Amino acid sequence: MTFLDPQFTGRLLEHLFIVFAAMTFTVIAGTPLGVCAYFYKPTRKPILIIVEILQTTPAMALLGIIMVFMGAGRPTVIIGLLLYSLLPIVQNTYVGLSEVDPAIKEAATGMGMTRMYRLVHVELPIASPLIFAGIRIATVTAVGTATFAAFVGGGGLGALIFRGVRTSNMQVILTSTVALMLMAVVFDFAMSTIEKSLQKRYSSPKN
Repeated sequence: MTFLDPQFTGRLLEHLFIVFAAMTFTVIAGTPLGVCAYFYKPTRKPILIIVEILQTTPAMALLGIIMVFMGAGRPTVIIGLLLYSLLPIVQNTYVGLSEVDPAIKEAATGMGMTRMYRLVHVELPIASPLIFAGIRIATVTAVGTATFAAFVGGGGLGALIFRGVRTSNMQVILTSTVALMLMAVVFDFAMSTIEKSLQKRYSSPKN
């Protein structure tokens, strides 16, 4: 099997779809949770503890639990990756907002900004490099974790790897593994570039 093989291309696209879908929903869910932990102190500890527990749960166990309720298929994989990837995004959002210079917050309040307006127009932009770093970590991790999709009928490159293991086909294993490595490296490089751009644009004056 080569990179140009139609079957390989199909599995590669499946893998990319799973990762992109999961990360989209993770950002949509994780960023508000991080903001909530920052805004409302009573929710902070429960939110951070829950996402830490989800992160430490073995991926296969988490997928198995979800499959009991949802059955096998891509939705199970996407939800599993979403839950598994929340920690870096939630934690980085909370930490990024917490580390905004208090003097900047006071200046924004002194200008008559409401708490929500200050959050959207001042704090989130300054915290965006750290938030994006969490998204980058979650995405690169999801590329590898998504291989477990094969166990719950989700497809992706994991299906090729496990088929190669069963049939002792080293070429299939090598091609799929190299593709995963390249995918992770490309995502990490591209997102690191964006992260550095955000750091230059929104670096806090205190830094």
